[in-house]
Amino acid sequence: MEYSTSTIDATVFLSRRRAAAVSRSPPSPLHTYTHTMQSNKGAASMEVEETIPTEAKTVLKPNFKPLTAHEVSDGQVQFRKIPVPRHRYTPLKKAWMDIYTPIYDQMKIDIRMNVKTRNVEMMTRRDTPDVSNLQKCADFVHAFMLGFDVIDAVALLRMDELYVDSFEIKDVKTLKGEHLSRAIGRLSGKGGKTKFAIENSTKTRIVIADTKIHILGSFANIKVARDSLCSLILGSPAGKVYSKLRAVTARLAERF
Repeated sequence: MEYSTSTIDATVFLSRRRAAAVSRSPPSPLHTYTHTMQSNKGAASMEVEETIPTEAKTVLKPNFKPLTAHEVSDGQVQFRKIPVPRHRYTPLKKAWMDIYTPIYDQMKIDIRMNVKTRNVEMMTRRDTPDVSNLQKCADFVHAFMLGFDVIDAVALLRMDELYVDSFEIKDVKTLKGEHLSRAIGRLSGKGGKTKFAIENSTKTRIVIADTKIHILGSFANIKVARDSLCSLILGSPAGKVYSKLRAVTARLAERF
């Protein structure tokens, strides 16, 4: 079958035109999506490769020095004032150096006795290591004013979990006259025997000043001593209180 030259030229022209139309037509959506995904994957892989550090970097933490008590209070002087009762003025004179030395030398707190106002005044210094030292010293001097010995009260400066609890006999039971005197006698015992027994078993210190009672010790020990003293005020005999103390102290020893 023979074709003429014009027919062949027309066929070649049509095929070329179709090829040009296909090349100019936009790509299909599926082709575009796959091409975009491949390009995104390639970019993500490049980013991941770039962000992975070759060596682990060590980050140094900032090292700040602790603020002193003077800096914490913005340069302001902290002040405490403890009144001195009349009956404790003479004992304070005798034990002044025993009180002054640990407060000034160890706690770095200035202390003085104001004779006109009869107050012990304390204030912080530039070299005071901690602001809480001022309150510890105030508690120490206040415990001495309540009637505790300096040797016992100085424990407030060295230990954190010590407190002073005070209450009156009338808070437990209203007593008057000879009934009140007998209750005070039951609390102290013959020659202070009952008071010393409660102190030694509960590891506390007790001061009986007329109708007021002050207890120095930890929270749990103060509770045990106060319960024993309340039982004596209510009229329990000393033997019954001793037996309860033995059981409670044995339980406390097992716990701690």
